Amino acid sequence: MIRIDQLVLQRGTKVLFDHTSVTLNPGERVGLVGANGSGKSTLFAMLRGELLADGGDVAIPPQWRTAHVAQETPAVMRSAVEYTIDGDTRLRDIEARIAAAQASGDGSAEGEAHAAFADADGYTAPARAEALLLGLGFTLAQVSQPVASFSGGWRMRLNLAQALMCPSDLLLLDEPTNHLDLDALVWLEAWLKRYPGTLVMISHDREFLDAVTQVTVHVDNAKLVRYGGNYSKFEDMRAEQLVLQQAAMAKQVEKIAHLQKFIDRFKAKASKAKQAQSRVKALERMEKIAPVLADAEFTFEFKEPLNVPNPLLSMLDASFGYPAPADALPGTPPTVIVRGINRSVLAGQRIGILGANGQGKSTLVKTVAHALAPIAGEISEGKGLNIGYFAQQELDVLRPLDTPMEHMIRLAKDTPAHMRAPGQSGTEQSLRTFLGTFSFSGDMVHQAVGTMSGGEKARLVLCMIVWQRPNLLLLDEPTNHLDLATREALAMALNEFEGTVMLVSHDRALLRAVCDEFWLVTKGGVEPFDGDLDDYQKFLSDEARRMREQAAAEQKVIA
Repeated sequence: MIRIDQLVLQRGTKVLFDHTSVTLNPGERVGLVGANGSGKSTLFAMLRGELLADGGDVAIPPQWRTAHVAQETPAVMRSAVEYTIDGDTRLRDIEARIAAAQASGDGSAEGEAHAAFADADGYTAPARAEALLLGLGFTLAQVSQPVASFSGGWRMRLNLAQALMCPSDLLLLDEPTNHLDLDALVWLEAWLKRYPGTLVMISHDREFLDAVTQVTVHVDNAKLVRYGGNYSKFEDMRAEQLVLQQAAMAKQVEKIAHLQKFIDRFKAKASKAKQAQSRVKALERMEKIAPVLADAEFTFEFKEPLNVPNPLLSMLDASFGYPAPADALPGTPPTVIVRGINRSVLAGQRIGILGANGQGKSTLVKTVAHALAPIAGEISEGKGLNIGYFAQQELDVLRPLDTPMEHMIRLAKDTPAHMRAPGQSGTEQSLRTFLGTFSFSGDMVHQAVGTMSGGEKARLVLCMIVWQRPNLLLLDEPTNHLDLATREALAMALNEFEGTVMLVSHDRALLRAVCDEFWLVTKGGVEPFDGDLDDYQKFLSDEARRMREQAAAEQKVIA
């Protein structure tokens, strides 16, 4: 078992752990939760043996093998499948022993090494590595491509595949879903449920935690508090504890009133039968854990749009994609990702955009946001359309050398007077006050954005969007760097928003809470998806089975 006994750790003037103890048993799947900066990743570094405690003890059985996801990926020319096999370091050591024995002509040593290779399932390693990569969203063609050819997000998937490839007794996963789309996330969820070792996971994805974990450890006030059950069970138990703390409830009255406003709107938006079922369940949970949500330090709201045209925009025979590269030969055609789109976006719609990675979800959002030009067809916009765009990569809209204040001053200058809300003066003091509502206070308003955490950058993008008072929100994976409390705040703000939402997200809890309908981007087109997220997961399962059967049939024809 893992035994943490009277742990003490201080970083600078901040005490992360203060004489705290917890025990994790073999085979348990543990969710490690807590506010950003509370020490979760620091605890992982201690479990990996990379950091020593100031006091107390962190004891892991010495014979245990530990696997974790590397944060850096070298730009090597090794194929993706070979790079994945590298995660099984013991197998690679045996291969080195075989090569050395062959080079020296030591037949006895070679025989022993081959026996060890068989015991380590070395002969099945390429097939197992390929299965991991396919599950994580790589195509058959991609598994043989060099690591250097992949972008940053795909390299993080390769590092995750390496960690899963390693036969381990302890698996440490820090935000494993951040670079995954929904189908890869569902696959990983199923894989982790079958994992036989001890799993400790940091995640801000509620449904993922609920599906995978059976124990929750909460980092709270420099203590590690163990709860039996998944994240929702932990939340219920913590809500009960907070209710008992009557003294704390007085300061929560105002926040609970804000939450009740959200709940009332939440009920009113349950307009479709299948979506209504998901929303009723979410509503029951929110009413039960109101004290937890009210206790959260961060809340915000989108201001009422100045006007809402209807329709906001219409797409007519539109094709979206990417222009030919600047260095391409003359006459090189653009790359079309989705085509033949004939859809309108109406006032008040809450649209969730579904589809496998690479099908064109982000391309659709980028084109509507004017980050890309349509390849063909047209997009007609309603008079007064005002778009708030949250890019999947925050730095697409942020300047790393500029400060939050400089971002807001530039935004204020670029906003015409007739588009500003009453009292929205754009003076430095008013902008400082506004930044403060998004937890940018003191010297933080003059800190370079490039030095900020992912969560802080995401908050700044949300701050800038709220200031613009949009009537159409385009959100492409807005929760990647947000903690659970901020995700709840975003869900509440979106449901109180008077405008229209188009949302791409792998956070199923957010999709269920916000969206009334879904569009499916698939096979080069965009079509309505008649169902809820449970239906979509069944659709993904059916598609995966169909693809397996098709591949098997093709191999049989070749044979």
